[in-house]
Amino acid sequence: MREKAKIVYRFKDNLYINLTNRCPNACSFCIKSKFSMVFEGYNLNLEGKEPSAEEVLAEIRHQSQEGPVGQIVFCGYGEPTMRLAVLLEVASVLKEDMALGKYPKTPIRLNTLGLGNLVYGRDITGDLAKVLDSVSISINSPKREQWLEVVRPQPQYRERGYESVLEFIRLLALKMQDVTVTIVDRLGIDVEETEKLARSLGAKFRVREFIA
Repeated sequence: MREKAKIVYRFKDNLYINLTNRCPNACSFCIKSKFSMVFEGYNLNLEGKEPSAEEVLAEIRHQSQEGPVGQIVFCGYGEPTMRLAVLLEVASVLKEDMALGKYPKTPIRLNTLGLGNLVYGRDITGDLAKVLDSVSISINSPKREQWLEVVRPQPQYRERGYESVLEFIRLLALKMQDVTVTIVDRLGIDVEETEKLARSLGAKFRVREFIA
């Protein structure tokens, strides 16, 4: 019998928050289907039972007692900004607790595909910048057509998706110092061109390891 789905799991020194399995993309390299929704032995299949902010916070506090935490990361097996309100509430409460000395000061990071502005029809970067220390945006191509081929967005995000991601990065980089654009290696993506694009938008750049 499969164990209960993890809403917070530890990997190396970090705590990762699994808010949702929903995602606006179906990336060609995504490991969700390859690993049957399991990562490092953790069952991340929420089966539609998405956690509340209170449940996430309780689990973070519980797991933080098991050892030092390098970063708290919104990641999981879905796009965290699909649950923006819960993301903001969790991060805000953690920041308040850290300021009051109730929780150790720990950097909070978001891993995202960068489609949040298009999903919500407004600029959400200001909301994110208030409660996050860093954001990593998986863009995976410096070219629109290749982006469509690699990340395979849902139909409603195909026409304006790539341009929206670029604008998301640009706006966020104006509000935060630690914004990083990433690509996955071994996908035939032009690394130098993508780095040039990231820098032009005011962001840092990093190549992520392909997980087979």
